[in-house]
Formats: sequence, structure tokens, C-alpha cells
Amino acid sequence: MAARRRLLRPLLYAIAAALLYLPALGRPALWEPDEGRYGEIAREMVLSGDWITPRDNWVRYFEKPPLVYWAEAIAIEALGPTELAVRLPAALATVAEVVITAALAEAMFGVAAGLGAAAALALSPLVFGFARFATLDPPLALFITAALGAFWAAARAPDFGSGAGRRWFLLAAICAAAGTLTKGPVALLLAGAVGFAWLVWERRVRQIPRMPWPSAIALYLAIVVPWFVLVAQRNPGFLHFFFVHEHLQRYLESSEHGWGPYFFVLVVAGGMWPWICFVPLGVRELMRAGATADPPAADTVRAEAAADGRLRPSEATAALDAAEARSAMRFLLLWFGVIFVFFSIPRAKLGAYILPALPPLAILGGYGLCRLPRIGVSALRSVLGSVALLSLILAMAAMVALLRFSLYLNLALVLDGCAAAAALTLGAMVCMADAWRGRHLRGALVALAVGVVVALGFLGKARIDAQPLGSYRRLAREMTSYLGTGCRLLSYRHFVQSLPFYTGRREALVAYRGELAPFGNSPDARESFVATDTDLAQLWRSNGCAVLVANRTDLTHLRTVLDPLTTTIIGCEGKKVALHNRAIPLPAQARGCEVGP
Repeated sequence: MAARRRLLRPLLYAIAAALLYLPALGRPALWEPDEGRYGEIAREMVLSGDWITPRDNWVRYFEKPPLVYWAEAIAIEALGPTELAVRLPAALATVAEVVITAALAEAMFGVAAGLGAAAALALSPLVFGFARFATLDPPLALFITAALGAFWAAARAPDFGSGAGRRWFLLAAICAAAGTLTKGPVALLLAGAVGFAWLVWERRVRQIPRMPWPSAIALYLAIVVPWFVLVAQRNPGFLHFFFVHEHLQRYLESSEHGWGPYFFVLVVAGGMWPWICFVPLGVRELMRAGATADPPAADTVRAEAAADGRLRPSEATAALDAAEARSAMRFLLLWFGVIFVFFSIPRAKLGAYILPALPPLAILGGYGLCRLPRIGVSALRSVLGSVALLSLILAMAAMVALLRFSLYLNLALVLDGCAAAAALTLGAMVCMADAWRGRHLRGALVALAVGVVVALGFLGKARIDAQPLGSYRRLAREMTSYLGTGCRLLSYRHFVQSLPFYTGRREALVAYRGELAPFGNSPDARESFVATDTDLAQLWRSNGCAVLVANRTDLTHLRTVLDPLTTTIIGCEGKKVALHNRAIPLPAQARGCEVGP
């Protein structure tokens, strides 16, 4: 029965996470630029049959390895070129990450901590948002979590070099290899740094030579090297671009998405709200549990427990449990700290980068949640009261900010944000009220979780209502009827990443190369670029058909470049407008497109 329950719990966690992430996954349009880029790379893999050389807009694109592109391409072959297919790998990766995080928490601190960790991770706003967003970071977070979980399991085994320890260590190498094929060597670097730092802290450096390094290295290389060799053979200059330019130089020099060192403090706090509030409680309780164990590591406790007459059996067990719990806490703190510091150093930062650092916080927060019944009524009221009060303050601040910028947002988006803030606050207040009146604590936490789920539902709706700010599916569909055989699709001074995905056409970039520049001079990329305004004007006046997408703010300038007698606006969405080089009656959907959105 116990074994059956151990198998049933991960299945229930997976089902619950899938019910949270999968419904209406394909409803929102692809968001610019990431979702359009990754969806189009996968679509072009399917069309070309070339699964070695990634291409974006039919230009060779080597910024990232291919594992997620492969997963999206498989989904496209199964489901067609749809938003659901493009987002499915990220959603399933997050489901798996929730299950692995819960299993690791359960192995460290028990079943209740596993349940708490699963809830804390699955219901974190940042995790929820990116689980429903087609990008590489959720799969990377999965593989780093799996690698570190396997490493911790290997470290708990009697010997790294044989039996279960060897098998877990090799599994960690496989997961690190999968992470490398997802987003590059950062997966191996981060997982290795956390594991090594923990062994140093635990005074277990002497165990490093006993790890099955030859087998692990061979397994890692067997998974990673083939693609790098094949793509380098087919594309001269790839290795230097990928390792030096895209990873080393970008980490050290790039100021893209520039933010200060405070950035991830805000992202972690808001991205894990309200569960981040229970992390200090979990750490405090683990510190108290470990206070009875003076030795620095569980191995020392085992040695002392084995000495005749040194400890009674019950005392040895308590000391061993306390030392292992404290050792697990150090592992989790290092896991978070190493990743947090690593991504805080460069100026180039995006919120999704911190996703691999959230599982250890979820485990500590889950432990804090399961310790709530043991901290006393006064302390319980203080913890839950603080959560409710801080939630109220944050909700009010969010509402003020939404109203402050309401002139730039549509009404539905403002209402979605206010409703999400209100739902989270109401759940926190009900949770506190139940605890204050002495009602069942489990019901209070359920009220908090329900408030978070409702808030996440409104955030999901906000994603749909925000489509005019960064999605162009409707505009692409309006343009499709004008893109006859041989008609050129062009984009002025910008790359609208989703247009090739939705129209099925190569998008010629006018006076712009952007991230496609490094390999934009190859012969097969020439059709993807129009060099100057003069070239655009010549193409526009030719006998061929052309459709141009531009920012509304560029319309005044374009009137001096294009022939106004043969230019018709055929549609618009958000800040973009589509022009046709034919004098035709103004379509109904184009009325009012010359004014701002």
C-alpha cells in the first residue's frame, strides 16, 4: 500500500499541474518576439526536413541549441502549426518540474513537505506564466532541477561509485546533457557549481574522486557532441559564434535587457508570491531542527552513532535526521544562491532566467507550510497576518499602477489586473481570518490556494486581452488574402517574428537585420533582406505584388518613399499597419488604421 501511494502522489501532482497549465493553452496569439521566433524555427524544421541547422525566417540561427526546437517540431507534426503545438513543450516541462520538485521535497523532509512544495511551485505566478509561454527557460529549469535532484540522491547513497549512487550520478549527467542541448553549457555550469559548492560546505571533497567520472563524461559527451559536430561541419563559423559570441561575450558584455542587481530580488518576490513568505519559516524551522546536531554533516553523525555507547538508538536517529535535514537545507540554499548570483552579474536580464532557482525556494516554502501546525497559535497568526497584510499592500500598489497607466492599456486588461490582485488579497484575508478564529488550518491554506488559482486565472485572461500590445495574429490573417502566388511579404525596420509562422511566407526585412545579421550574408539568406529605402521603393513600383508591415509611426516617412497612388492600407493591429502596393478600395478592417492604436 505504501509503495502504491508513493507512485500515486506524483501522478496526482502531474494531473493537478496539467489541469492548471494546459486548458486554453493555444488560445492566445504568439507573443513577440520569443514565441514567434521559436515557433517559426520549429515550423521551418518540419518544412525543410533539416533538423540539424536551425533557421529563423530561413536564415541560419545559432543562438540556442535545438532540443526545444525538436520538441516543438514534433508537436507541430502531430498537431499542425498551431499555438498549442508551440507551447506544449514548455507546459509539459513545467508539469514534470513540479513532480520532480515534489519528489525531492518528499525525500528530504517528508510527504507533507512534498505536497507543500508542489503547491508552492505550481502556483507561483512566474512559473504559471512561463509554463504557458513558448520559450526555452521552462525546459532548462526542468533539466537543472532533475540534474540536481539526481545528484542529491547520489550523494545520499553509501557510495558514489557503485550501486544506486552510480546510477543517480549518471542520471544527473544525462539531465545536464539535456539542459546543454536546451540552452547551452550554462546547464552543466550551474548544476556542477551547486554540487561542488555543497560538497565543499559539507566537507566531502574527498568523495569527488570516487564519483564515476569516466562513465558520466562519456555519457554526457555521447548526448551533446553529435549535434555540435554535425552543425559545425555544415556551418563554418558556428563554434566561435555559439561559444564565444553568444555565451561568453553576451554574458560579460551585453547590456540588452539591462537591469540592476536588484532586478531578480523583485522578480523572485513577486514571481513566488505569496509562497515566498513561508521560505523564512522553513529555514528557521530547519535551523532549529539542526541545532541539536553539532557535527557539520550527516556522515559525522553516522560515525558517532555507530560508536558503542556514544548515543542511544533514539538519540542517534534524532541526531541523524536533524543533520540530514540541515544538510538538505544547505543544498537548497546553495542551489538558489548560485543561480541567483550567476544571473545577477550581467546587465542582460530577463525574468525567465531565474526559473531554475525557484524549486529550492518552493521546497523550503513547502517545508514551512507543513510546519505551520507546530509553531503555536500566536506565531501562526503573525505569519498568516503578515501574508495577508503584505498581499493587501501589493494589491493596492498593483491597482494604483494599473490605473496610473490605464491610458496605455485597454480597459479589459486593467480590469483583469485589478481582479487578479483582489482575488489574491481576498484569499489571503480569508486564510488569516480562519486561522485567527481557530478554524482548521488546512481550510485556511486551501482558501489561500484558491485565491491564488483565481488570480492566476485572471492573469491568463490578461494574456489574451493584452494581445494588441505584442501579438499580430489577426493582422497576419487579414493580410493572407492579399499574399497571392509570388507576392513578397516585407517588414519595415523591424522583424515581426510571428508573421512567417502565420502567413507561411518568408518575411523580407527592409533596412534591418537585427539578430539575423551574423549569418545574414549567406547565399540562402538573400531573399530575407531588402537593404535600403531605395531598394524598397524600386520593388514597390515594380509589377510584382508586395505587402509591407510597418509601425504606424513610420507612415509619415513611408509616404515619401512609396508611391501614394499605388499604396493601400489593408489592415492594422496594435502599433503595426499593413500596406499593399496596389490601388484597391479601402478594406473595412483598414478604416481608422492611420490613427494611433
